[in-house]
Amino acid sequence: MSLAADVLVAGGGIVGCAVALEAARAGLRVIVAEPGCVGGGATGAAMGHLVVLDDDPHELALCRWSLALWQELLSAPRVEHAATGTLWIAADPDEAEVAHAKCARLRAAGVAAAWLDERALAEAEPLLRPGLIGAVRVPGDAVVYPPGAALQLWAEAERRGARMVHTGVRAVVDGGATLDDGSCATAGAVVLACGLATASLVPALPVVPRKGHLVVTDRYPGLVHHQLVELGYAASAHAHDGGDSVAMNVQPRSSGQLVIGSSRQFTGDAAVDLAIVDAMLARAFAYLPGLRQLHALRVWFGFRPASRDGRPFIGPCPGYARLWLATGHEGLGITTSLATARIVVDQILDRPSAIDAAPYAPSRMLCA
Repeated sequence: MSLAADVLVAGGGIVGCAVALEAARAGLRVIVAEPGCVGGGATGAAMGHLVVLDDDPHELALCRWSLALWQELLSAPRVEHAATGTLWIAADPDEAEVAHAKCARLRAAGVAAAWLDERALAEAEPLLRPGLIGAVRVPGDAVVYPPGAALQLWAEAERRGARMVHTGVRAVVDGGATLDDGSCATAGAVVLACGLATASLVPALPVVPRKGHLVVTDRYPGLVHHQLVELGYAASAHAHDGGDSVAMNVQPRSSGQLVIGSSRQFTGDAAVDLAIVDAMLARAFAYLPGLRQLHALRVWFGFRPASRDGRPFIGPCPGYARLWLATGHEGLGITTSLATARIVVDQILDRPSAIDAAPYAPSRMLCA
């Protein structure tokens, strides 16, 4: 069997579905190759925090643009989400200084942000322990259920003519690919949005697994109102020294459940690590002691595709004329999926993007 399309997308996670929709909107014939279910893999294991991170100006630009694109999708009834905003919590005077600098950077970039002092923070989130210095509130952040969002993206892409084949991509060449079922596909452009599997198709690509655990509780509506994140989270998320790390990150879902994170490990070990889960929960209890009284329903983990410098690989793959990469997002794949898709399709169609795409180009680490 032979397939033909203008764009072949490898991967039916949230990034792949976003690319499929963006290409279909542009009138291109699209085929998505996905061996599992839509929104599985890293998407299905993700926390779903739509967040502006600002430690790297290029990361900030990508997040800010993508969150603007998310506004249309969040209006769709199928996309479960909550407009929680984020509280970046300062536990001591040193962190308060960091928090004020963060607030200033966000405001300078046009992102709404405000400082809450100790009293205002206690009023906003009574479950937090006393004595915290304050927090930066970012009201535009949100929480989304990632598999549902991916399904909505795919449903819209399919409505516009995109097709899905339930098989993976075995090998890529300029102008096409060989699929796992033995069939061949020809395409004007091939986009690899298959997370960690990208490394098997482009072995020189420095994408590595970064394991993360999450815990979800029973339903406790109204107990937590914002996404709560300690200021040390960014250092934990961006540490690439190979060590394990945990940080307090608690998310209220629209269902009334709480999702508790976060952990990061550079490992491909496919089992729950109870020691890292205990450390992660201890960190959360240090900020929210009342969590100890709640009933946890499930613990799970997933593998995020990570790059060495913390930026995703978005753009043409060196050594190929018609192969694009859209991977390496690590913990920002949900947030930045829509902007990633826009950049890739902009490049395929040779049209300008709203931000400079050069900082995400695979050529920075992958030579032809």
